[in-house]
Amino acid sequence: MNRNFKTLSLAFFALITNIVFALPPCEYKDVITPLHQPDHWAVSLLDVEYKLPADYVPTNLVALTEAGFNDERFVKQELIADLKQMNEDALALGHGIDIQSAYRSYAYQDSVFNYWVDKEGMDNALLTSARAGHSEHQLGTVLDFRSVDGPAPWDLEDWAETPAGKWMSENAWEYGFVMSYPKGKQEESCYSYEPWHYRYIGKEFAAQWKTMNDATGMTLREWLWTQKP
Repeated sequence: MNRNFKTLSLAFFALITNIVFALPPCEYKDVITPLHQPDHWAVSLLDVEYKLPADYVPTNLVALTEAGFNDERFVKQELIADLKQMNEDALALGHGIDIQSAYRSYAYQDSVFNYWVDKEGMDNALLTSARAGHSEHQLGTVLDFRSVDGPAPWDLEDWAETPAGKWMSENAWEYGFVMSYPKGKQEESCYSYEPWHYRYIGKEFAAQWKTMNDATGMTLREWLWTQKP
């Protein structure tokens, strides 16, 4: 192996190791995320510690009909073109996808979280649902997917094992979408496995994340942590 290449490789992995060890534990706090302006949507770190202000509303919200879905719910305009292409490509391969959930306001997420608390208790709710302000859905760039004509994805044992879910897990990053809460990564992501929950960060950032993920298994939360000022 070329000595310079080996040195760079070791330096790269040392940097990644330092980043991973710098990741804070999953502690439930209410800290306004540093990158919380509307134009920070791609890199806003939201987890069990960092949150958006209650009055945060995404700019450029448009209906999902613009991406070819029979759905009047909203997402940011910025993701429409890539979502439309992903939808068309999945359908052409026989792996049709549909939308289970899109943009949620602070108030709506509060009702969602309280529903799960009532249904499953606080401890389980904290692992499967975000508290108001902490939800990536408030950014307007997150979608919960399901298979066309399929049930809610969380009603299945593992949606990623369905044709549509498997195709998404392998290909969504090419369209700018990253699975926020992957399998076996609860300690890093702070939430239970959700193979249906994808966040749009754009193709360029998704490619950067994919390189890190292939090398180290880096989760989206870990990548977002590296973007935090």
